[in-house]
Amino acid sequence: MRPSAVRHRLGTWTLTLALAIGANSVVPPAEAMPEFARRYSMSCAACHAAFPRLNRFGEEFAANNMRLPNWKDSTAKTGDPSLALPAYPPFAVRAQAYTQARDGRSIDPLTGSTESASTDFQSPYLVKLLSSAPLSDDITYYFYAIMAEKGVNGETLVEDAWFRHANVFGTGIGMQLGQFQLSDLMFPREVRLPFQDFMAYRMAGITYDRGVLLDRDLGPFELALGLSNGNGITDNLNINSPGYRRPDKMFDSDGSKTVFGRIGTDIGPVAAGLFGLDGEQRSIAPGNAGLTRGARDSDKRVLGLDLAGEIGGKTWWYAQYLWNSWDGFLDADPSQDMRWHGGFAGVDYVHSDRWAFSALYNYADANDFDRTDTIYEGIDMNSLSVTASYYFMRNVKGVIELNYDFLDARRKSGRYWTGHLDQEHYILFGLDTAF
Repeated sequence: MRPSAVRHRLGTWTLTLALAIGANSVVPPAEAMPEFARRYSMSCAACHAAFPRLNRFGEEFAANNMRLPNWKDSTAKTGDPSLALPAYPPFAVRAQAYTQARDGRSIDPLTGSTESASTDFQSPYLVKLLSSAPLSDDITYYFYAIMAEKGVNGETLVEDAWFRHANVFGTGIGMQLGQFQLSDLMFPREVRLPFQDFMAYRMAGITYDRGVLLDRDLGPFELALGLSNGNGITDNLNINSPGYRRPDKMFDSDGSKTVFGRIGTDIGPVAAGLFGLDGEQRSIAPGNAGLTRGARDSDKRVLGLDLAGEIGGKTWWYAQYLWNSWDGFLDADPSQDMRWHGGFAGVDYVHSDRWAFSALYNYADANDFDRTDTIYEGIDMNSLSVTASYYFMRNVKGVIELNYDFLDARRKSGRYWTGHLDQEHYILFGLDTAF
């Protein structure tokens, strides 16, 4: 690592530790959980403006470690004040099924061979098993596992899985330990109304990771700071020396940790926040369209600005922008720092108990990755999604969504088939339920 990078990293770690020592409301909100409605005998409408979007009470419920003051009333009567067991196994299910008509092809970046299907039955698209319960006055757990998604049946993937202590050592500092999305500090993807994703989060690599998050209210400001492995939730490292048949794995597959945090405040009716991340990621080897990892760890930095507001209790708007610097990312030219930027903006309008409407605009500029003949040229994005949701019940909705891709299809510009070679319009119909 370059000396300047070492000094930068040490300075970031020192700042993080200082703020954490001096730093309970910055909690990543859980997605729709009918289990809470069962436990407290209340409607989903108490927490959701339109499932899964949270209303103000829902956000306060999440900030209170996902519990009401009378949470002990729903525990088993064991006669032991030091034991708080849920009266029944606290599980819920979320299931989604869609039919989609789509422009767009699967293009092999090495050979240019294509496959496509203009219509697609995506059922089940997603089946999730969710669980959460308070375990003590300060500790709550939450997890969910995906049992089917996009046809990957027979596999189960755990995504969110964490414990949270709301008041560590009586300091007012909240601590969350486990697996979660770094981007939940801004806009949780799991509670969005559109089917289309917040793509800048995925492309910047700030979704699921394993780590620890500390947070605290500081008067008009909310501060959150954390450390994570920095390599997502799929990579790991076998412990295979010097013993025999070692069962252990290191979930962190490199020698560094990622530092991240956010500071938020209200500016009049607008909630605003600044997000920062400093870490490392594996470089990319030359050739092979950028599909092969290199042998070096390269520096990665993300700076983000988020804004959100509510109008009249029926309309919610939000916007996020990220500036990304991936230093020395391409082994073909490790002296070059690759910078790109992108974000999204959206609005949700809850017209009535039956109807909700959303619009989501995604934009990204690959910038320094343009003409690199790598798959990272595909960062470029410019699309608008418009969604109508009809609620048969509070927890059962029909969805219609249209997506328009404003980017023109481009011709192959190098050795490989990379970049925006096809447009990605789609129309989608389906059901989204939680029970």
